[in-house]
This record gives sequence, structure tokens and C-alpha cells, in this order.
Amino acid sequence: MDTRQLAAFCAVVERKSFSQAAERLGVTQPAVSLQIRSLEQRLGRQLLDRSGRRVEPTEAGLRLYASAQRLLQAEEQMLEELESDDDGVVSGTLELGASTGPGGSVVPVLLCDFQERHPEVRVRLSVSDTQTVVAQVADRELELGVVGAGRRHRGVTFEPFFRDEVVLAVPASHPFAGKTLTLEQLRTEPLIVMQEGAGVRQVIEDELRKAGSRLRDLDVRLELGLQESVRSAVLAGHGMTFISRLAIESDLATGLLATARVRGLNPVREIFLARASGRTETRAARAFVAFARERVPA
Repeated sequence: MDTRQLAAFCAVVERKSFSQAAERLGVTQPAVSLQIRSLEQRLGRQLLDRSGRRVEPTEAGLRLYASAQRLLQAEEQMLEELESDDDGVVSGTLELGASTGPGGSVVPVLLCDFQERHPEVRVRLSVSDTQTVVAQVADRELELGVVGAGRRHRGVTFEPFFRDEVVLAVPASHPFAGKTLTLEQLRTEPLIVMQEGAGVRQVIEDELRKAGSRLRDLDVRLELGLQESVRSAVLAGHGMTFISRLAIESDLATGLLATARVRGLNPVREIFLARASGRTETRAARAFVAFARERVPA
């Protein structure tokens, strides 16, 4: 069976769109349509329902999808094994996504060191919020994701990667700098938060909930997107924020920012490695994970 037809079929099922499937595969939409028609003619079954706003698999299409996934994974593994050189050279492309915490600090350094170790590997890193990275891993747009929260998502598995401390960052001259606060004191100062979907925000909301409070109980003045945005606002003196310590280590070292603790909150988060369920890893991905685990704190 032509695996190009199966790949086109699986892409349409996963993206629910011929145009988006074509974009993902790097071909034209007519080419995808032709592959699907040829597959349906060969099998003598209608595999996709094209009558609605979104393309959906028929009952026969659903059965084929499960088998096609297994076949494509076997082909991917076979090609990977054939491409593996006897002298141990790792090559290919590693496409990885990271949320803004690890993606702005640890992961870029790891990838640069890894690429120096394996110069035949081409590395592509995209940085987004946790929800976006997980969705891209599920859609197989990315091979690996490094995210600050292990959200439940069908089609994605999570495993602990390393640990990261979330701190309350304040300007160095702030009265709270270096202090331990109560929740009541925390409520008296303007707080800047990250957008919904950010891993740090989820960690803080979970910690507040365990302490019998809610984010809405605090004086949230600004919601400014992701990590670099809130860091800039705190540096400019507009409030304080909960943020990954990894993201502000240089600011702490130069004395531009300081940290405070909140009694009853212990926001240490696990950074997770996200993979698409059932996907056969490339040799480059396996090598990177092994490389990184030797260098990050467990």
C-alpha cells in the first residue's frame, strides 16, 4: 500500500481539513485530494465525510486510521534505523517546542550544546505557551515538547524532565524584597500575571487553591501574556509577579530584581517532556533526551 496516500489520509483526519493537511505535508491541496481519492478507489470505500464544515472520517475511515498510524510508525522506525550510521553519527532534524519558562532559559542552552556535540543535527525550537506546545505535539507538528505543566491531553504522554522553582519577583528596592509574606500581605500589592495557558500561572493557581485562596482574591492589575512580558513590567516598577527563577537568574545576579516568599505557598513545579503517544522517536530526539538528562537537575 502506498504510504504517501496513508500519510495524506492521516493528516486530513488529524487536521480535519484538506488545506491544513496540505500545509503540514508541504504539498498542494489538489495533491492531497488526489491521494485520498486514489486510496478510496483502491479500497472501494468512502473514508472521509466531506459534507460538513470540517472533514470527518467515516466508520471505515476510523478503522483505517488506527491501522495506518501503526504502519506509518513502523515505516518511520525502519527508515530511522537505516539512516543510523555504524559510526554513531546522529543526524536529521530535531523539531522541539518549549513553553516560555524553559524555552527562555534552559532549553536553548541545552540545544546549543547538543548541536555542538552532534553537528549533523539541524535544530528548530519554537517557544509558545504550554497549551500551544502540547497541541502541536499532539498534531505531530513537533516531535518533543518541554512544558511547565503536565496537562491531560489525549494523544500526548508526559514524563518528568527537571524541576523549576517559581518565585515572587519584585524590584530590588521593593519593601517585600527578601521577605516572607503572608497571604494577607500579598493581597495588598499590585500583581502582574501571565495569560491563561501559561504553566507558571497554573502552578500558582493550584498553590493558592491548596491554601484556601484564589487568584481573583489578589490585586491583579495586569495580565500581560507570557514570561518576558511580566518580567519587563516588574523591571519597570509596575508591580510584582510569580515567575520561574530560571527566567530571572541574570536579573537576580545583577541586583535588578529580588525575590520574596509567601507563607503557605511552595510553588516548585515539575518541567515535563511531552511526546505524541505511539510516535516512534527519531534517533536525534533520543540522543537529545539522553544528553539533556545528564545536565538538568532531577
